[in-house]
Amino acid sequence: MYSLRLRLAQWVLAHRGFSFAFFIVVTAFFAAGLHKVELRTIFSDLLPTDDPFVQVYQDHPNFGSPLTMMVMIRRTDGDIFNTETLGKVWKFTRDIDLTPGVDHEQILSITTEKARYSEATPFGIDMRPLMSDRPPQTPEEVADFRTRVGKASNVRTFLISPDDKSTIIMATFIEQKVDYGVAFEYVQGLVNQARDGHHEVYLTGQPALIGWVYRHEWEMVGIFAVTMAILILTLTLYMRNLVGVLTPIITSAVAGIWAFGFVGWLNISIEPLLMVVPLLLTARSFSHSVQFTERFYEVYAQVGDRRKAAEITMSVMMAPSVLGILTDILGIIVVVAAPIPAMVRHAVFCGMWAVWLIPTGVVLISLLLATLPAPKNIHQLVGEGRENGVHRKFQAMLEKLASLSSGPKARWTTIVVVVLSALTIYTSSQIKIGNPVEGTNLLWYDSEFNTAVRKINANFPGVNTLEIVLEAKNQDSEDWVSQRADTVMTELKLQRLMEAGTAPPRATLSFADYLSEANRLFSGGDPRWSPLDPRDRAISAAAVGAMMGSSTKNFGHVVDGGLQNSTVSLWYADNKQETVDAALEAARKAVEQVGVDHKEFIVRLGTGTIALQEAVNRVIKRYQWVVIVAVDLLVFILCSLAYRSFVAGILLLIPVNLANEALIAAMHLLGVGLDVNSMIVAAIGVGVGIDYGIYLLSRICEELQGNGGDWQAAITASLRTTGKAIMFTAAIMTLGIVPWYAMSGLKFVADMGLLLMAIMAINMTLSLVVLPLLVWWVKPSFALRHNRWVGESVDLTKFSAH
Repeated sequence: MYSLRLRLAQWVLAHRGFSFAFFIVVTAFFAAGLHKVELRTIFSDLLPTDDPFVQVYQDHPNFGSPLTMMVMIRRTDGDIFNTETLGKVWKFTRDIDLTPGVDHEQILSITTEKARYSEATPFGIDMRPLMSDRPPQTPEEVADFRTRVGKASNVRTFLISPDDKSTIIMATFIEQKVDYGVAFEYVQGLVNQARDGHHEVYLTGQPALIGWVYRHEWEMVGIFAVTMAILILTLTLYMRNLVGVLTPIITSAVAGIWAFGFVGWLNISIEPLLMVVPLLLTARSFSHSVQFTERFYEVYAQVGDRRKAAEITMSVMMAPSVLGILTDILGIIVVVAAPIPAMVRHAVFCGMWAVWLIPTGVVLISLLLATLPAPKNIHQLVGEGRENGVHRKFQAMLEKLASLSSGPKARWTTIVVVVLSALTIYTSSQIKIGNPVEGTNLLWYDSEFNTAVRKINANFPGVNTLEIVLEAKNQDSEDWVSQRADTVMTELKLQRLMEAGTAPPRATLSFADYLSEANRLFSGGDPRWSPLDPRDRAISAAAVGAMMGSSTKNFGHVVDGGLQNSTVSLWYADNKQETVDAALEAARKAVEQVGVDHKEFIVRLGTGTIALQEAVNRVIKRYQWVVIVAVDLLVFILCSLAYRSFVAGILLLIPVNLANEALIAAMHLLGVGLDVNSMIVAAIGVGVGIDYGIYLLSRICEELQGNGGDWQAAITASLRTTGKAIMFTAAIMTLGIVPWYAMSGLKFVADMGLLLMAIMAINMTLSLVVLPLLVWWVKPSFALRHNRWVGESVDLTKFSAH
């Protein structure tokens, strides 16, 4: 195997001109696709395609649409019943209707035609908009408006706060037409204009949240630039030579260009939130490059010829490098199993980035090492002569670690590892799946968005709904199913059951509420006549009264335009996972009691923000362990084949799985919930530890064959060489990630920064302590065999120029 790799390395380096030309042409091709790269959120692609809640949402997108912006205007020195505030609400409502991508039929405020009041007159029921074609201009008109509001019970519940100081404006967007960044900046501009010394204005909703993420895009680019500057500076101080600094930078940059260019040519949009993942992939590229370069130093110090040293390094490092990168690829590709289109696209993007690490991290780096000026401080770098401070400190730490992982101290280290592992596994089991906070964990607690969520939740039923849809079996029926007695009485029963349940919503609303009000007005206004007569004729009469002189569009939030489908809307105080779980459990019980299958309709649970959040969480619950088990199985097979031993696969998987448990425990301690975004980062993080393990195990095998089977000496030598590269890579990446926490306006990016630092520290520690400890106790026989694909010993004396 080694001779084949050596011949390949010799051919590549013998044809350097052709090889460089190949990389230049391919890089130019992918660079031409960079301008097509699009960072864009497609909301429906963030949802699992096979979830029943998502299917209800797709069938009935207007019921409890999550693509709704909600604006609260609050008077700070009085109530809203004055010409200034009402004029402001009027103007804001008309202005928000001009937002690109807005659904003009889904605008709601106290100034729109949908906000109506009813009163009985000698000539029948009079139903009119609260406000005419202009806002009130005089105190008398304001007083008249206040009187009309008193006759609109639903307006009092959903559009005006109990203290009369706040009012709500809602605008729903069409997904196929909306650009979240453009829409957010436009509405946020309206919010800023509306604020003054007398009014506070708050903006929430999924489109606004996506807009805030878009606004921080360039901030993320800036932080990434700072990170790269720190990495380059640290690399320069550590290597102190041109080749050691340029090779990781060039190979990582080329891999990045290929990856972004690839998705550019495929016209695949990238989810902006997941742009933290390229940092992790850049770390992988740096890690492979540093391992490669450190080994080149060792070889060059003995053979004295940079081209020959590059050939030998490529032949020796090709197998562990490719094996390590393949495990990275597997850790990413398994994410494709999750039925979320955005995750699949990102897995393709990141997976191909990992694929490109093979040609850049094995071939291109060898060409660079053979071409760039040879390092002049080679003897200090490999431990011959006087080492500089950082190298000496690394060596001292690694020698101590070697003494803890082998020899007499190993038994005490084992006890400590077992105890810490048990504590880690227990802590990781406490992780919560889903959103742990009121609002969103993507932004800081005191962010403008989360502040708006808390303010609106404190003054209105809330920003989070759960919808139970009553869907007509025959959508083309000439009968209006939503006006049938069975439909209306089922809605009322669902509302009563939910309101009397163990987790009652703050408010409920259905088409039946409007019919009850119409029934009361038809009967002279006596509240005792609000209950509906459960007969089709009586229900139909109430429906006619409710919609008299009105378009069905005014009831679009509770019934569709064809009056075939309707919904029961339930409002909740927040979207914390415990609230979501309790709401859905109560809703399931209520649906069971009313029955799912009726003569003319079925009851479907459900849609709205509560149901869609749970749909995503169910994917995490289903695929969290699927991803880990799949990665474990594939890595086990791959490593067992590479080392030709099942024991090797087991030895490598133990520290990796401990690292995964430690990572989840760290997420729990940091207050980071396990969701779609963090799951991808965690899945890719598994590959970090397996890379470290492969490099170290391969080096232990090489050292064993070279020293006649002295296990302690082999472990010590491996930690002083390969272990030094592992420690250095983890250290510089940790330093480079610090700006992600210190500078980010997105809490998610800051949390992922902490998570990435935890990944680096955890995997480094386990690779440098637990893996050598396992090797010491097991003393696997495969390490002494010569028929492995990786970890073959090479006699450098026959290549020596001295």
